[in-house]
Amino acid sequence: MAAGKALFAKEDRRRMAGDKVDIPFLVILLLVLTVGLTMLYSASYAQSLYDTGYTSSTRYLEKQAVCAVIGLIAMAVISRIPAEFWLKLAWPLYWFSIVLLLLVLLFGETVNGAKRWINIAGLQFQPSEIAKFTLILLLAKLTRGFGSDAKTFRYGVLGFGAALMGILVPLALERHLSAIMLLGMVAVVMMFVAGTRGRWLLAGAGAAVVFVIVYVSLLGYAGDRITAWFYPEGDPGNTGYQILQSLYAIGSGGLFGLGLGKSKQKYLYLPFQYNDYIFAVVCEELGLVGALLIIALFSALILRGYWIALRARDRFSTVFAAGLITQIAVQTILNMGVVTNLLPSTGVALPFFSYGGTALAVNLGEMGILLSISRYRNRAARQEEFQ
Repeated sequence: MAAGKALFAKEDRRRMAGDKVDIPFLVILLLVLTVGLTMLYSASYAQSLYDTGYTSSTRYLEKQAVCAVIGLIAMAVISRIPAEFWLKLAWPLYWFSIVLLLLVLLFGETVNGAKRWINIAGLQFQPSEIAKFTLILLLAKLTRGFGSDAKTFRYGVLGFGAALMGILVPLALERHLSAIMLLGMVAVVMMFVAGTRGRWLLAGAGAAVVFVIVYVSLLGYAGDRITAWFYPEGDPGNTGYQILQSLYAIGSGGLFGLGLGKSKQKYLYLPFQYNDYIFAVVCEELGLVGALLIIALFSALILRGYWIALRARDRFSTVFAAGLITQIAVQTILNMGVVTNLLPSTGVALPFFSYGGTALAVNLGEMGILLSISRYRNRAARQEEFQ
């Protein structure tokens, strides 16, 4: 009997080793990344020439491509690591992230008026990108520990809320409102999936709205962003300049666009055209049809990510995957909303498109976890089959 079980276990391990990642998700992801790098080159072309004294048009593409390669290697490696591996790292990474966020306040570098970067041995990165991942990981771990108690106020609200505040407070001290909004939205979705009662989530959402209003009122620049959102034409040379240039780009694209590489606004008219406002260049060059196709690509990626989450083999994997793909979804919605002036400026980048090496590498690594969850989703069923 024991020999039979050992034989079945050995055969099961061999079958699991041959498990394939979710191919549709992988194909869509690689397609989004390819289009993103292409559009980054087009959007950053003029800025790169200007910043390098007209000697190179690929400055930003080269840096982004290096981070893309690093991210793809990390994704390939991580996709073969079972999700349970991350459980033991949840608390250490959480505290490490908090330390990094606090170090930003002491030794951080200021870029474009924001102090959110740390430079270590010539490597510049945003600790907030790491903090986003560690918070998602910790909330998934807590979900496994809380079990059905996640429905109660003690665990579902106070338990998750305490973990959330550990990251949000340092971010508030950095005045990193976009990261606070992003993580707050992701946390609400994860708590809902974990089983937290709807009434507690609604109460938390109300408290979050009050917090944002108070927080924004204390930040003069944030108030300017709200004014520019409602009346960009009121100050076209200052607070309303960026959004007006973005809308000019979108409007001039028309139905089919001016053609790839033929944007006019990217020639130093539209600020951050290769970063937060890259989607405006997409609309100008590819038009409404091209923009809708890219939205469809992101939608397919997100929906397939949730498909993987719903079919994960355990509660931890489901919540973990849901949190990771929700982060991509929220960032995409916020970025496109800002670029089209449906939302006030938040500083949230477009995943896989916007320039930012740390974010790209981390996002690809996170997608490796989703691929891992898809690879091992049948393990529980197989174990039950041979018991």
